[in-house]
Amino acid sequence: MSTTGFKGRFVRVFIYILLTLTAITSIYPIIWIIMSSFNPGTALYSTTLIPKKFTLAHYTELFVKKQFGLWYMNTLKIAFFTMLLSVILVVATAYALSQFRFKGRRFGLMTMLVLQAFPGFMTMIAVYLLLLQLNLLDTHLGLILVYSGGAIPGGAWLVKGYFDGIPRSLPEAAKIDGAGNMTIFLKVMMPLSMPILTFIALSNFIAPWMDFILARLVLRSADKKTLAIGLYEMVTGRMNTEFTMFAAGAVMVAIPITILFMFLQKYIIQGLTEGASKS
Repeated sequence: MSTTGFKGRFVRVFIYILLTLTAITSIYPIIWIIMSSFNPGTALYSTTLIPKKFTLAHYTELFVKKQFGLWYMNTLKIAFFTMLLSVILVVATAYALSQFRFKGRRFGLMTMLVLQAFPGFMTMIAVYLLLLQLNLLDTHLGLILVYSGGAIPGGAWLVKGYFDGIPRSLPEAAKIDGAGNMTIFLKVMMPLSMPILTFIALSNFIAPWMDFILARLVLRSADKKTLAIGLYEMVTGRMNTEFTMFAAGAVMVAIPITILFMFLQKYIIQGLTEGASKS
């Protein structure tokens, strides 16, 4: 066997081993949480990965002892309306930046690019004071507006890259036929952009669904809690030690996201890769 062939085989074996170890370290905690949710008692610690006795009591207690259904609906409402509003804002911004030339366009693009370099928690105090002045503190509407506005910089850059990759001859041909900008946007650009729109919609649904820091800052009332806040309070404090119920709640939170990824995986990958490569 030649030296080149041996090196190639060694590299492949190394890659397979690395991927296997990565898969194990990623999947094992997930399996552990799922099995813990079926484990009797309140402690996550167990001598075996698979419980000796399975129980569904923790899933039942989520809805009986806790307001899990209310938290679920609150989070679903916030995530759904954030998804709708953010898609509208992101796509409209990206279309204007991609298809039109106007004063301040380049500065706006560079500003959005720079804003992506700063973590979101740096704006927490400013967001809190702004919502307080607008009487939107402790409201789902305030949270939706903040999430939607924060999605514009990164999402607009990605969608703009996708729009730039669509041949200019298509909207120009529509203009020759008498179509206006709104018609071109709705009838030409949107049907050709379903992969990137799917990615933007899903990513902006997941963000509020999983977020804890901003929701904890904005929401105060018990009837407005989200899933992240409710689950966090299950395992904080001396008297809150319901770790197995927390595991059951974590599984319930992960189910919708997992289903969406399974059905939309093709569009997500296509939209992300094409949008990133063209931006």
